[in-house]
Amino acid sequence: MSPGILRHPHFISLEGGEGAGKTSAITALREQLQARGHEVVLTREPGGTPLAERIRELILQPQGEALVPDTELLLVFAARAQHVQQVIRPALQRGAFVVSDRFTDSSYAYQGEGRGLDPAWIAELEKRVVGLQPSLTLLLDLDVREGRARTAGRDLWPDRIESEQDDFFERVRQGYRNRAAADPQRFRLIDASQSPQQVGESVRNAIWQWLETLDTLV
Repeated sequence: MSPGILRHPHFISLEGGEGAGKTSAITALREQLQARGHEVVLTREPGGTPLAERIRELILQPQGEALVPDTELLLVFAARAQHVQQVIRPALQRGAFVVSDRFTDSSYAYQGEGRGLDPAWIAELEKRVVGLQPSLTLLLDLDVREGRARTAGRDLWPDRIESEQDDFFERVRQGYRNRAAADPQRFRLIDASQSPQQVGESVRNAIWQWLETLDTLV
């Protein structure tokens, strides 16, 4: 973890490529936390606030002026800055658990590995604009072709990211796996090729074990 970045014990993120099943995993995670009596705030990136959702539309819209990679990254961090200040920090300060569908790891994977941007620049933005990391990140790992097959036909008009080619998503997947390998204390790798029920069970087991560890530190 970089200096100047807080790793909050009540902050959890889910990451993964297209078709990895994050929606089902988030449901399992929320149920596990609520069963223990915790308030749970579910949110997503890009997005999470009205302004950040409008920025999301700019990033994902398939038509119109093409976004250069630098612009894409800066828009993502603009939305993230709003998200952190308006939603995430207030929820954490009142003691809630925050579960975010994607966070800064997605920038390292999509804009870093996928677009080829300098990870040192992403790290600087993370430190200066965000200053916050999850203490637990569940990475739903899935073969790119299988993920693409799952999402085929899901949307009549795929968004700008979904329209990328397989080689882009292979780089994204490798970026995620590199992040997980470099920070095993924070990441839990979930095999997303399993059935939704099995993925849900894997998520519940991971969060249970993590909460038990967290309780021993309190």
